[in-house]
Amino acid sequence: MEINFLALIAAAVSALVVGFVWYNPNVFGKAWMQAADLTEEKLQGANMAKIFIMAFIFAFLLAMAMQMLTIHQIGAMGMVGGDIENALPSYAAFMADYGMAHRTFGHGALHGVMSGVFVALPIIGTNALFERKGAKYILINSVYWIVTMGVMGAIVCGWH
Repeated sequence: MEINFLALIAAAVSALVVGFVWYNPNVFGKAWMQAADLTEEKLQGANMAKIFIMAFIFAFLLAMAMQMLTIHQIGAMGMVGGDIENALPSYAAFMADYGMAHRTFGHGALHGVMSGVFVALPIIGTNALFERKGAKYILINSVYWIVTMGVMGAIVCGWH
């Protein structure tokens, strides 16, 4: 299996696109600012280039992880230590039979959403509790990541 870098880049960009819509003042932006105790004044003066570059890098790392969560054939490759050239013939037979099984946008979206619920929500929720943020803050940010990880999972799993 080869890494599809175009899919990874598209998945990383999708996180920024979903965020642009999600945190738009006409969608959840105003509610998020209120829940996060932010004002327009607090947001002024930030280095937006740095923020977007770092957000893209983080999203790219997440897209790489989404491959392992959504593409089950990576597990088979891991079982042979990643050295498919020296794997037993049974590996080639397995990949011939199942190499494209469950490689759909829907399957990736399902696993992305599940990852969002079982990974992003607990992390954001725990941090928010210690930061003394309310349920609205947890809900807005967690559902953003659940949706985003669903989109990212669909892209990395279905684009082959």
